[in-house]
Amino acid sequence: MLLLLALVWGSSFILIKKALVVFSPGEVGAFRIVTAALVLLPLGIPKVKLLNRRQMTYLFCIGFLGSFIPAFLFATAQTQLSSSLAGVINALTPLMVMVIGALLFKTKISRQNAIGLVIALMGVCLLVLAGNSGKLDVFSGLNLYGLLIVLASICYGFNVNIIKFKIKEINPTMITAISLMMVLPIASLYLFGFTSFSFKLVHVEGAWLAAGYITFLGAVGTALALILFNSIVKLVTPVFASSVTYIIPLVAIFWGVLDGETLFPFHYLGIFAVVVGVWIGNRKAKATE
Repeated sequence: MLLLLALVWGSSFILIKKALVVFSPGEVGAFRIVTAALVLLPLGIPKVKLLNRRQMTYLFCIGFLGSFIPAFLFATAQTQLSSSLAGVINALTPLMVMVIGALLFKTKISRQNAIGLVIALMGVCLLVLAGNSGKLDVFSGLNLYGLLIVLASICYGFNVNIIKFKIKEINPTMITAISLMMVLPIASLYLFGFTSFSFKLVHVEGAWLAAGYITFLGAVGTALALILFNSIVKLVTPVFASSVTYIIPLVAIFWGVLDGETLFPFHYLGIFAVVVGVWIGNRKAKATE
């Protein structure tokens, strides 16, 4: 399940890149949520009556923090950041799970966790400083769009801990279906009320192909993937579940290089620091499970 999830999520960055050729980041993010929510809507509607207000509140938080906000953040970041580097920075998620867990859910961060976090953040700083040019030039090479991916990983950190500690009694499919259903009205209102998505779909060449990329991204990369991920979270610790991000960068880099993206020496150094930092920070947690 972990490998399948890594393959699906690792491929999402190249799909976002292809969709951005035609659509704006907001259109990509909103249509991704709309597609994912509609796919699972038949599963979610009958189950709503079984939930209480507390559960519904947490499910809205999961939909908003775990799907809605990251969809917009990733699409916006990839207007100025390669799909390969976006996939690498996303590897911070396990460490953000630990930080949020320690701050809000009374889990512990060991010294080793902290060291791993520092190393990984140094790697992210290197990737941000190098930008797409690969040169460490603060003035011309700095790419702050990478910080949007960091913010998305923080959102995932909240999401994973809420699923594990607050709604353990709800099955993964219901979590995914209802959480997406609850943000569907917001995404739909934005997509069809405040963007030119419908106009582009009819009048812009290549729009249907780009929409197809987003549809696949929403149906498989969001709906199916979230069911898999939420299933894993229910079976194991939050940190282990989020360690899927070890493999995601490899898949993202593969698709990026295949699509002609270029990685420079400082990129490889940053990638190495992120992966090693995440590995160090997560290793002790695994050993004590």
